[in-house]
Amino acid sequence: MNRYGQQAMSHWRRWLPQRYVSIPQPERFFAELGEQVESQIIELTQTLAGDDPPGEGYMSKLGRLNMARLQAEEIVLGELVLLPAEPGVEEGPQATLPREWADLAQTPEPPTR
Repeated sequence: MNRYGQQAMSHWRRWLPQRYVSIPQPERFFAELGEQVESQIIELTQTLAGDDPPGEGYMSKLGRLNMARLQAEEIVLGELVLLPAEPGVEEGPQATLPREWADLAQTPEPPTR
């Protein structure tokens, strides 16, 4: 699984828990989603970067290509990965699940010595 698939899996687990638990094979789903995201980012990067302008220097080209990549990531991740949170999911360290599921997420404190 590539980094986009891992990012999606982490985000969905945290912010879309009901949707996440409904996925029959999460590893496969997020691996495929990650590949799709990467492919779309590459394609959009090329479109946004456009052709090399005449006389463009190395550093200018590097900056243009990096900016195009960042813009493409922002667009594609916003559409496919970083989806808005489900209703009932709150921010905070223990808020990865809706309130009614919170007791399922509780883990006992480790024993102290």
